[in-house]
This record gives sequence, structure tokens and C-alpha cells, in this order.
Amino acid sequence: MADEYSEKQSTATASTAKQSGVTFSDLFGILRKHWITIVVTFVAVVGGVTLWTAMSPVTYSSTAQLFATYNDESDTTNSAEQNSGSSYIMSQIKSYPALTTTQSVLQPVIEDLGLHISVAQLKGQISVTNPANTAFVNISATNSNPEQAANIANAVAKSLSSVVENTLYSSGTHSSIKLSIVQPAISSSTPSAPNWKLNILIGIVGGLILGVFVALLKDVLAKQIQDDDEISEYIDAPIIGRIPEEDLLKGTKPAVVNEPGSPVAEDFRRVRTNLSFMAPVEDTNCRLIVVTSTGASEGKTTTSVNIAAALAENGAKVLLIDADLRHPSVANKLDLDGAAGLTHVLSGQASVKDVVQRYWKPNLHVMPAGPKPPNASALLNSPIMVELLNNAIERYDYVLVDTAPMVVANDAVIFVRRGGALIMVCRRAQTLKRDLREISEELTTLDLSANGVIFNCARDSKKSLEHSNYYYYYSDHNKDHRKKRRFSFK
Repeated sequence: MADEYSEKQSTATASTAKQSGVTFSDLFGILRKHWITIVVTFVAVVGGVTLWTAMSPVTYSSTAQLFATYNDESDTTNSAEQNSGSSYIMSQIKSYPALTTTQSVLQPVIEDLGLHISVAQLKGQISVTNPANTAFVNISATNSNPEQAANIANAVAKSLSSVVENTLYSSGTHSSIKLSIVQPAISSSTPSAPNWKLNILIGIVGGLILGVFVALLKDVLAKQIQDDDEISEYIDAPIIGRIPEEDLLKGTKPAVVNEPGSPVAEDFRRVRTNLSFMAPVEDTNCRLIVVTSTGASEGKTTTSVNIAAALAENGAKVLLIDADLRHPSVANKLDLDGAAGLTHVLSGQASVKDVVQRYWKPNLHVMPAGPKPPNASALLNSPIMVELLNNAIERYDYVLVDTAPMVVANDAVIFVRRGGALIMVCRRAQTLKRDLREISEELTTLDLSANGVIFNCARDSKKSLEHSNYYYYYSDHNKDHRKKRRFSFK
């Protein structure tokens, strides 16, 4: 017993490790699933960058270049003095970029050019650099007028040279450092800002990166199942059907009854075919199909009645049992009288023949749930339920049991133990990943497994064929209804 438990634990651990790994194909699948989010984010970023660039003021930049030399008036200068002067220049020139933005340098520029701005405003228009290990000082000025930018750069260069030579080191003699303008600033015909090419490139790259990040974040933070590819990450069961969201399913008639030629009717026929390959109950020819879901409002009852109709359409003897005694809904879904049903049989108040009703075809029988009992679990686990189920299995080709959601109760386990095939109904944007994982772990603990998953409200992939009479046909009433919907604003 201990060895069996250890084996189950190791299997569960291996399964968890497998689920936690993310491969490149998984990443690609996530991006493909959220491609709309990526496109919207990309367009928003590129559009925002483009708009910001278009609204940015056009400015021009000009640069004046100065070179610092050692100013020694003696005719004879040995190599030691030259090295000393060079070291002195290199140590002093590092502070010139900061010196250039001071009031002593910029105030004369404002006065000479007649600028109506403050020193702080002028400081914002210039940038000063000293390339590493050089004696150069580069002064750049930015302005909406290209000529004014050049004039400011030259004036600042001239003022800095004057301050360094005449004021900064004045001690009754000449300054030891001389700044010479080796490259005066000239007006530029090309704007320096905004840089359209660079900004658009940044927008494209940033939009792609941000789009991928948003898509991954959206997938991580999403609590509901959004795509059928995600189901395999939480439960080990094949997808046996994908049912799109369709107004036809909201009525009180199954799709194969109301519109036998509709695409959704074909989807349920596909499910019917897949169910026919499932093994029948041991020593019988009957297949016991147990339909449940993780939570409420995921479409398990709608799925049950449509599968039952699809099976009966093919000539099979079908019994649909509403075993969701906590929230009966099969009778309402088929517009049947639900006053008497399974509850009366299990409590000994009625026989099976008194509550079973025929629907649509002679070979399709429905047993409603009846009124809600106070002890649903006890009734479903009673010997009468076992006897009822055994008799039904001997008489019908298919017995479909619509049970309560697994998060509400594990009534489905009762029927699966009898040899039933467990079919989980998951609904897009409704089924919680957490609930699906917990149900999968519970089934593993009970040594059970889901035989198939039907993905409800799946994204319709048949839109290109939906309006083609070659594949699908509708009644005249339904055609008119679809035309109205096509031009409505709802």
C-alpha cells in the first residue's frame, strides 16, 4: 500500500514538473493566442511615439570647437616644462564644461547678442563636452533658428576663451592656458531634433518588446481558460469537441432538432462520433456518459441535451438523466414538465416509467431531476440509484448523466465508478484554471481520469464557411434572422 502511494506521489510530482516547464512552442502558442494584444500594444506605442515626434518643436544644433594650449612667453622651453604644462592643461580642462555654464561665461553672451533670456534658460540651450584624453572643448548650442544656434555657440566659445585667458588665472601676468577656436560653429540646414528615424525605430522595437511583455503578463495573470490549448496544461484529457458561442444554443430545442444543418449541429455530431469510440460498460453494449464541469454556468446541461439529441438522431436508444439534484435544469432546457423526476424515484415516491418522458424521437428518453431534495448526496449514493443505473445500462445504448459541477460536489465520481466515461465541459473565459487543476488532482487521488473535454464558447473557426450554402443550409426563418443580426449594432 505504501509502495502504491509512493508511486502515485512520484507520478503527480513528475506531472507537476512537466506542467511547470515552458518550451519555445508554449511561448509561441502564448504569443499566438494573444496576438491581438500584441498588435494593439505595438500600434499604440508606435502611434504614440509618432504623435510625440510630430508635436515636438523643430530645433537646430551647431558646434564650436576649442583647443587648449600651454601659454608660455619664454623662448626656450625644455621637455620637462612641456610635460608639466601638458599635465596642467589636462587637469584643468576637465572642469571647463562646468565652467562654461556659469554666469561669468554666459552673461556676456546674453549682453553681446541681445538675448532676452536668463542665464538658466541659456544654459538649457547649450551642452559642453571634453572628449576623454584630449585638449578639445566642444560647445554645442540648440535653437529653433539655425543662425542663432551658430551665433550662440561661437559667442559662448569666445566668452569662455576670454574668461580663461583674462579672468580665471589673472595674477598680474598672462594666463598659463590659452583656448583657441579651431572650428567655429556654422548654421545647419538639417534639424537636429526631432530625429524621426531614431524615434520611429525606438517605437517599433519598444512596441514589439512591450507587446510581448503585455501578452505574457496577460497570460500569467489570466485566471480563466482562454484557449483550448491551455486545457492540457491543467488536466490530462483529449479535446473531443469544440462548440462555438451560438444564439441557437440559447433556445429550448437542441441544435440538431431546431437547425439540423447548422455548423453547431455538425459540431455536436462530431462529439457523437468521438463518443462512439469510448468503451462501453463492462459486459454490456451501453456507454455510460457522465457530463460535468468545473463550475456553474459553463454549459454542461446545454451540452448534455445536444449530445443526447445527436445520439438519438443516429438511431441509438438514449436516456438522459438529470442527476444535478442541487440545481435541476434539463427540464427547463427542453421545455418539459419537471415536477416529477429522479428525486421521486430515489425516494420511493414514483417508479421510473412514471417520470421518464419521450422527447423528439421515440428512442430519446429524458428523466428530469424533479424537486430539489435536502439530501442529494445520500439519494445519489443509495442502492436504488445503483439499481436504476443497472437497469438503464441493460436497456439503452447510451445513458447520459448530467451531474453537478465538480467544485460543488463530486457526484460524477459515483457514476464513473460504475464504468462511466467522464466528460468535462470547459467554457472559454469562464472556467477557472485553479478549479481545473484542483479537479485534476482530485481525480488523480481517486485513481480516476477524465475521458474527454468539450470546450464551450470556443472561437469559431468556421466563419468563412458559415455563409456558404455549399456546406451549410438554414431554414428561411433562420436566414432572415442572420441577415438582421449582420446589420444590427448589438
